[in-house]
Amino acid sequence: MRLLMLQRTTSFGSALLPFALAGCALAGARGHASTTPDTIAIRRDIAYLASDALEGRGTGTAGNDSAAAYIARRYQSLHLQPGGVGYLQPFVANSMALAHAGKPSSLPTQNVIAIVPGTDPALRNEYVVFGAHFDHLGRSTEGALDADAGDAIRNGADDNASGTAAVMELARLFAKRPTHRSVMFVNFSGEELGLLGSRWFVEHSPVPLDSLIAMVNFDMVGRMRNDKLIVYGVGTATELRGIVDRANTAGLRLTAQGDGYGPSDQSSFYEKNVPVLHFFTDLHDDYHTATDDVEKINAGGEGKVVAMAERIGRVLANRQARLTFVRAAPPAQTMGREGSSSTYLGSVPDMAAGDVNGVRLSGVRPGSPAEQAGLKGGDVIVELGGRSVKDLYEYTDALYAHQPGEDVTIVVVRDGQRVELRAKLGHR
Repeated sequence: MRLLMLQRTTSFGSALLPFALAGCALAGARGHASTTPDTIAIRRDIAYLASDALEGRGTGTAGNDSAAAYIARRYQSLHLQPGGVGYLQPFVANSMALAHAGKPSSLPTQNVIAIVPGTDPALRNEYVVFGAHFDHLGRSTEGALDADAGDAIRNGADDNASGTAAVMELARLFAKRPTHRSVMFVNFSGEELGLLGSRWFVEHSPVPLDSLIAMVNFDMVGRMRNDKLIVYGVGTATELRGIVDRANTAGLRLTAQGDGYGPSDQSSFYEKNVPVLHFFTDLHDDYHTATDDVEKINAGGEGKVVAMAERIGRVLANRQARLTFVRAAPPAQTMGREGSSSTYLGSVPDMAAGDVNGVRLSGVRPGSPAEQAGLKGGDVIVELGGRSVKDLYEYTDALYAHQPGEDVTIVVVRDGQRVELRAKLGHR
């Protein structure tokens, strides 16, 4: 899960080739698979992904590549359809944060994509997506909360080997018992650098974006305490709150709220008008430190998360009608620690736009000062309040130099032309 920089930006800004049903292949997987979440397998997967051998799965590292290969082998063993080149979707992660720090910033990496084809000829060309990022910090102190630990391995057992293991276990369950619609399983790289893998996916989706009926994201779902589960995004479709509430048959202490923005990969899909949910078992003291290890994982609790997500996924994949998308109004709920300013604009920066001189927006929040000022997706902010804006860091500094209620001039480049806008800043 993204830490401070993305949390600040999301709070202030905050065809595959035709395929036949793999009936014979999937039948073999169905014959021996459990019908309930396998918590032993969940813990085993987390233990491997969060082992020192993978050195924290930093984007662009050998450990990250090994994690991707491990996930791909799992999908192959389940006889899932590949959604990329042998399950992989290669891309280059271009990180503004690393460039700003003077470090190598163009990192070859890959997403992992697999599909369980749907069984209904009328619905199998629509998809429910289960997703989670598998990258973490590696040995880098960028984004770490224990910089004094230097280049210690930050294994990211909860963040986000736990979410990765959840998606792999869901793949096993759906491979055993497919649904009317197809189900896609996507594991993203580059999330910790700014949602880069999920941004790449939605811009290079192997299926039409309008065929995605919902995306369910998992980020930090391995440390459940007292049966507490948070599900964000129930405001992104009119039917979702009821579906989520009815799926809570285990009586978890459920908090269901929020729009589709936030410091994880569901944001990339929500910005493309896809209803989303985000599962989260809350922060803890080991977040983004070298102590986020497998020994602290609650595999039984994660099994409860997977079971509930499976129930939700089956409803979404089997219901006749599509969800009714809603673009929710602010304020957004965030899962990171609060920034230092309450000044609010409501822009949503495109975190993958590393080659832009300025800050390109992927959208603006409905009803926000940004929307009222006339800002819109695709604009590149180059000045704010008289200050030049060359990247997200200068943008942050320029915004937080002002107080709520102040009027500021914002200069954007739109369709190659400089446009001057006036915004009255709000209070978050």
